Amino acid sequence: MPALKKIALTVISAALLSGFVVGPASADDKDKADAKQPPPTADMSTVGGERLGEAGTQVSLGPGAPVLPKELTGRSWIVADAESGDVLAAHNAHWRLPPASTLKMLFADTVLPSLPKNQSVTVTDAQLADVGAGSSLVGVKEDHTYTVHDLWLGVFLRSGNDAVHVLADLFGGIPATVTAMQKHAVELQALDTTVVSPDGYDADRQVSSAYDLTLFARNGLQKKDFREYAATATADFPGGEEDGKRETFQIQNTNRLLTGDAGIAPYDGIAGVKNGYTSQAGNTFTGVAERGGRVLLVTVMNPESDESHAVYKEAASLLDWGFAADGKVAPVGELVAPRSSDAAEPVPGKGAEPATGPGSGSGAQARAAASAEVAAEQRSGGVGIALAVAGGFLVLLAGGVFVVNRRWPLPDLVRRLPRR
Repeated sequence: MPALKKIALTVISAALLSGFVVGPASADDKDKADAKQPPPTADMSTVGGERLGEAGTQVSLGPGAPVLPKELTGRSWIVADAESGDVLAAHNAHWRLPPASTLKMLFADTVLPSLPKNQSVTVTDAQLADVGAGSSLVGVKEDHTYTVHDLWLGVFLRSGNDAVHVLADLFGGIPATVTAMQKHAVELQALDTTVVSPDGYDADRQVSSAYDLTLFARNGLQKKDFREYAATATADFPGGEEDGKRETFQIQNTNRLLTGDAGIAPYDGIAGVKNGYTSQAGNTFTGVAERGGRVLLVTVMNPESDESHAVYKEAASLLDWGFAADGKVAPVGELVAPRSSDAAEPVPGKGAEPATGPGSGSGAQARAAASAEVAAEQRSGGVGIALAVAGGFLVLLAGGVFVVNRRWPLPDLVRRLPRR
């Protein structure tokens, strides 16, 4: 029998068997879990793969793979390999929801490279005038001088909206920052995201998704300063002056998996990234952790559990599952590379345009222009991500010997952070 025919028959056989090999270990449990969750309010994007656009839990368990944690109540979550970009499991990954302060990851990834960390600024009343009532604050005071480095510590550790507004002013103002963040989101192919406020504070129609937040974290972690701020547990922050000497006070990172607090133990191997809470968003969290040479990203949005700190507990349980499932699951999608990356591919299907929302004229025009540019590029054609993922897995099942594995490695610093 000709070799090509043998390969074709093997692939077809693998396709027929794959439904048994990679199907959920317990469909009944999965269906029961999904039945407890409210459905997404609209069709979801398929960026990263067709299955990521489906409602409910998506996972393909192979032989010996552990089942997903039972008590997952997040409206949306995702767990992915930070290096290869493989999405190991997801639940309503592209559901557009309020992001709270996890949107600060996009703010930092956009603004941080443009501001020298040793630059100083004396804060004015105007820079703090539009900080939302009830915002999380680090304690920035008008007429006090801070370095950009100080302010980034305030953003990452205390989620300080006051620090965000001062940095945004240095960048060119709130409207310019919102426009830049939206443009950067499109560059990252984070098309579920509409930016209205740079700090993630509740704003009409400001949304993101677990998928997009994971893209922001993955891209931000390519930057040395981003990694260091995200992994910092405590720091001294400038306070007032006493007898002509500037005093400081200690601030602690509010990421409970990093610092441990209120009954939450530090997660073994954690290296960041960002947590958030608002009344509209509920609790949100994106984290990165390393074990055994593997780096995973997890995002959980708005757990419905009444259990204290459920967002951290569910994120930790998903990370535990992800490490245990290493090599035992087939990807259900992928984290796409930035559009300008050599690894980027056209992304077909639903969700080819960013979410739309109110904002300044320049911001709305930038979103519209970026959306049109993305749509035009995608209409030019390309191979479907879902087909590529499915085909790649069938080749593995068929015993293929030549596999192209594009990896987008994280810098070594993330992998070298000491485990607790």
